Amino acid sequence: MAPISNHKNYYLRSSCIFVVLWMCVLRPVTAAAVSENQSSQSYLVDSNGGLSHERLQQLLREAGTGEVSWPQRAKQEVIDVQSEISKLNTTYVYQSNWPANNVKLGAVTAVSFDKAGNVVIFHRVDRIWGQRTFNESNYYTETYKGPIRENVVLGLESATGKVIYEWGKNFFYMPHGLTVDPEDNVWVTDVAMHQVFKFAARGAGNKPLLTLGSAFQPGTRSKFCKPTSVAVLDNGDFFVADGYCNARILKYSKSGELILTWGKNAFSGVSYDVAPQNYFAIPHALTLVPELELLCVADRENGRVQCFYSSNGTFHSQYHNRVIGDRLFSMAYTPAAGGELVIVNGPTAEMGANPEHYNEVLGFVMDMRSKKLDSKFGPNNLQFDNPHDVAVTTDGNVIYVAELNPTRIHKFVHKSLAKPISLSVPAVDKLSDSLKTVAAENEDSASTKSHKHPSGTAILVASLMLLFATSTFMLALIMARRRRRGNQAITTTPPSDLVYRRLAASNQSCLPFGTHNRRHHAWEKPEGFKLGGLLDRGGFEKLDQNASDDEQETTTLSSAQFA
Repeated sequence: MAPISNHKNYYLRSSCIFVVLWMCVLRPVTAAAVSENQSSQSYLVDSNGGLSHERLQQLLREAGTGEVSWPQRAKQEVIDVQSEISKLNTTYVYQSNWPANNVKLGAVTAVSFDKAGNVVIFHRVDRIWGQRTFNESNYYTETYKGPIRENVVLGLESATGKVIYEWGKNFFYMPHGLTVDPEDNVWVTDVAMHQVFKFAARGAGNKPLLTLGSAFQPGTRSKFCKPTSVAVLDNGDFFVADGYCNARILKYSKSGELILTWGKNAFSGVSYDVAPQNYFAIPHALTLVPELELLCVADRENGRVQCFYSSNGTFHSQYHNRVIGDRLFSMAYTPAAGGELVIVNGPTAEMGANPEHYNEVLGFVMDMRSKKLDSKFGPNNLQFDNPHDVAVTTDGNVIYVAELNPTRIHKFVHKSLAKPISLSVPAVDKLSDSLKTVAAENEDSASTKSHKHPSGTAILVASLMLLFATSTFMLALIMARRRRRGNQAITTTPPSDLVYRRLAASNQSCLPFGTHNRRHHAWEKPEGFKLGGLLDRGGFEKLDQNASDDEQETTTLSSAQFA
């Protein structure tokens, strides 16, 4: 019976270990691998479908692993997040007209600066990270699409947003992180390929100078599993955030030799706000703090920034604020104002119509000394939809935010540099004079254009009016001459009946509205022709304004009659 009991214990222990592995590792990793754009169930774990602290300890004891030192949930101060956000100042002005040339972009995943000060962005063109992009083992399922055929790295002029250079076509599958080192080399990560690449400045040569990881092979040790970001020291040593699956930070020498690694997966933690040091729930972005020799990590699903000594990877400090929320996608450091972190969060990961934590997707500026939020920013003071990365200039005056959807790169300028237009009297006068000059030029231009290029309708109307006036004048002269001759004939000798009939027929044939008009007595008066009689209200019949355009009636005026 003993062997059977041992077997039972063995199977029981194996089952418990499997349950623990499933709940703590496989299940959350699978959730993380579903989709980058979607907000899956939060990594807060509780009795409503999650794994509580007590149950975790029980399973671990049953599996023979002993007690795990995991902090208990801290009792948090209840704050009104919406009210606290409304109190924050807005210190950056959105540049809605940048980039000016409306660059066509896919999902923008990363932003950095080259040595010339150009804004370098990484985008996915037509690729979308969806539910079926990776399988449960984190293998990329869309290799059949081949590499992206268009350039994925763009260098934009900081002032105008004009594309200065672009490269990277026919190489990448699912771009993610990008940073430019002090020597102008470009470091990028591709989560589909599970690799890290170093390229020469502006992608010269179109081939990587250094490649880490195995193409399309997720793994551990010398392999990566969806690496997210790179940070490079002045001496050439660099860090890699091996982000979505392994949840670790690795440090390499300039030549690519592994120096050290640290970090554990925090998906089994009880809450984002009490996750222990060195635990990560997707280390999503990296930034350096040179003055303090620190490497800071955006611990995405724990909603915090963790900073470590760049020399040995030991923990230094962490930065979290309930106003930011439980998801923090990226941060960038600026030494301005004594040292600040510029942070972008993300939409809440909690499901349901009424999430526990109120959330606004914004950019925030945090003072590293006080750990307090100084200000907020967003496009036109509104929220982002899905920001993914952020970069800030060394002087802290300009911020750029890469967004997945809508596919945009945003620019913000500190309000101290966004000077308003002066409304002084001289300026107004000059503006008025300028507007008058422009108006006069436009009027002259319009006049010239209308003179040189009159419409067909205007020509037709003018021609008809001129023809009508000329014909009427000629008709008046003819009638006057005939009247004069008739009067002379009557005074000398009475006309015969034949002559009278011919004269009457001749008068009727010249009437402009046909032989049916019998009301024009001005032409029948013996005292001669008077122009006033012709122009009198009763001199002409009123034209029918509803007449057909077709020439079917003899009473319709036609230009052919006066040709």
